[in-house]
Amino acid sequence: QVQLVESGGGSVQAGGSLRLSCGYTSSIACMGWFRQAPGNEREWVATIFTFAPTRYADSVKGRFTISKDNAKKTLYLQMNSLKPEDTAMYYCAADSFGSTYCSRDSHPGYWGQGTQVTVSS
Repeated sequence: QVQLVESGGGSVQAGGSLRLSCGYTSSIACMGWFRQAPGNEREWVATIFTFAPTRYADSVKGRFTISKDNAKKTLYLQMNSLKPEDTAMYYCAADSFGSTYCSRDSHPGYWGQGTQVTVSS
């Protein structure tokens, strides 16, 4: 089965950087990140594919970079130029080819437990 474990969250000042990691137990077609702040809906952040270019939400495009190291079985989210509005619980997600997540960035089949990111002004 697929297991996802996030790490790397923390507190930083606005304009700073942080890199999140997500270890996984087996390879899967689509992997990415979601985030959720208290009182807000969970929103999609980015997805990396084995068969297509990476995809980013408009709110993070140009600031965040998603990448994957298959040898280390680790997914990354490099976050630069962080803003207070980036403050949220960040979740690693994944699903197989042909899934809703792979096609339109929603309803992934697998989730990690989350890691908190706090950006102060």
